[in-house]
Amino acid sequence: MIYAMTAAALIRDARRSAGLTQAQLASRLGVTQPTIAALERSGSNPRFATLERTLQAAGYRLRTTAQRLPIPDETQISERLRLTPADRLHSFHASQANLAGLLARARRV
Repeated sequence: MIYAMTAAALIRDARRSAGLTQAQLASRLGVTQPTIAALERSGSNPRFATLERTLQAAGYRLRTTAQRLPIPDETQISERLRLTPADRLHSFHASQANLAGLLARARRV
């Protein structure tokens, strides 16, 4: 299972799960408590090495995964953009009707 969290939330949750105060974590890292507070603040953007070292100090290991994202079909996008707004709306309603029909058939099965 893949979880996505901000660096700030990851650091804060790891510290709390380890039962550490900000001052205790700071002491383990050789930094000040305000430094930990800044790392835990929403919008913080620590370097990868800083995040990894901070989590290790709280007793955690950072594991990362790479996930291939689907490549959008630019041909379909271009075709849709050439449609008029009325044609797009008609296409949307036709898709809705098609999905409703599929759902009705699936319920019968």
